[in-house]
Amino acid sequence: MMTWFVAYTHPRAELMASRHLENQGFAVYLPRYLKRRRHARKTDWVAAPLFPRYVFVGIDPERARWRAIGSTTGVAGLVCNGNEPTPVPSDVLNTIRARESADGYVTLSEAAFNRGDPIRIAEGVLAGITGLFDRIRDAERVTVMLELLGRKIRVETPLYTVQALN
Repeated sequence: MMTWFVAYTHPRAELMASRHLENQGFAVYLPRYLKRRRHARKTDWVAAPLFPRYVFVGIDPERARWRAIGSTTGVAGLVCNGNEPTPVPSDVLNTIRARESADGYVTLSEAAFNRGDPIRIAEGVLAGITGLFDRIRDAERVTVMLELLGRKIRVETPLYTVQALN
């Protein structure tokens, strides 16, 4: 029976650690999501680990030596409680896998806003203007209510430009 554990990796070495663990015969799960990257006036989407510096490792305790994981290239060690590795409940992995899209990336619900929550637009031509969150249009856009020129108007903007007002 497979038991899942968490391996702590070196910085930005999740993929390398995963490959080396798989080469040793371990089952590996590295949940990733699509992250917006902005560089040199361009915006694109790149795959990023859901849990930076961590990968899940499946071990059959009766057949595999878990101590070999700590000496794997890219791995700093296993997450342990004392001297024993701490198992991850299987429902945690099932919950993460249930949120994966067809292309294998975990979908995140980025909009943690409710209708009427005060927000501020952080980027673009409307940067600095405050308003109220209205609704989610799709995976990348939201609608907000702004007061401009003495009246309320509904404006559609990219989700990443909206921040909660503290």
